[in-house]
Amino acid sequence: MNTVDLNCDLGESFGAYRMGNDQEILDYVTSVNVACGFHAGDPTVMRKTVQLALGKEVKIGAHPGLQDLIGFGRRNMNISPQEAYDIVVYQIGALNGFLQSEGGSMQHVKPHGALYNMAAKNKELSMAIAEAVYKVNPELILFGLSGSELIRAGQAIGLQTGSEVFADRTYQHDGSLTSRLEKDALIENDDVAVAQVIRMVKEGKVLSQQGSDVALKADTICIHGDGAHALSFARHVRESLQLSEITVKSFS
Repeated sequence: MNTVDLNCDLGESFGAYRMGNDQEILDYVTSVNVACGFHAGDPTVMRKTVQLALGKEVKIGAHPGLQDLIGFGRRNMNISPQEAYDIVVYQIGALNGFLQSEGGSMQHVKPHGALYNMAAKNKELSMAIAEAVYKVNPELILFGLSGSELIRAGQAIGLQTGSEVFADRTYQHDGSLTSRLEKDALIENDDVAVAQVIRMVKEGKVLSQQGSDVALKADTICIHGDGAHALSFARHVRESLQLSEITVKSFS
C-alpha cells in the first residue's frame, strides 16, 4: 500500500487582498504551508490560517519566501547564503509564535517560489536553508523538490526530509520544474495531472517535457490553492488517490 502526504500553500492573502480557498481546501489536504509575510500573508492572515488548520487537525508548516510581495516571491533575487539563513529563521519564528499562542506545533518547513527553485540547484543556498531549519528545531521536516540539492542538504545536516512532487506542474529532463515563464509550465487538464500524480507515487517516475522518464521519490504532493478551480482539483486528486489504493496521510 502506497502512502503519501498531500500539501497545499495557504495564508497567501494580505491586507485588503484575498487569495485562495483556505477554509474549504483544508478538507482535502493533510499538510499546509503557511505564508510568513515576505512573499504573501500578514500577521492577521497567519493567525486565522493557523486557527483554521488546527481546527481541521491538518499539519502546519512554515512557507518562507523572498521579500517580494509585488512579485509574489517568484522572481529570483541574488541573495547570499547568509541572507537566506536569516530570512528563513525570521519567518519560521514568526509563524511559530502564532502556533504556540494557539496551542499548536510546527511539522515542517517548505521554502516558497523562487527561493525553493534556487535552492533546488544551488548547494550553498540549500545548505544555508537546511542549517536555518535545523538550528531552529532539528525535529522539523524539510520539504524540497524530489532529488534536489535542498533534499540532499537536509539529509546531510540530519533533518528528516519530505521529497515533494507537483500535481499541476511539468518537469524537465533534469528533474527540475518547468519555469513558469514557459507556456507549458502548468498542466491545465485535471485528468492528466491526476494520472501524473498516481504514476509518481506508484512508479516513482514522471515524464519530462523532453520525452524521457525522470526517477523521483514522492513523499508529499503539492497542490496549489490559488487557482480558479483549486477546490474541485483538490477534491479530484484526493478521491483519485484513494481509488488507486494510495493512502493519504500526514508524516506525523
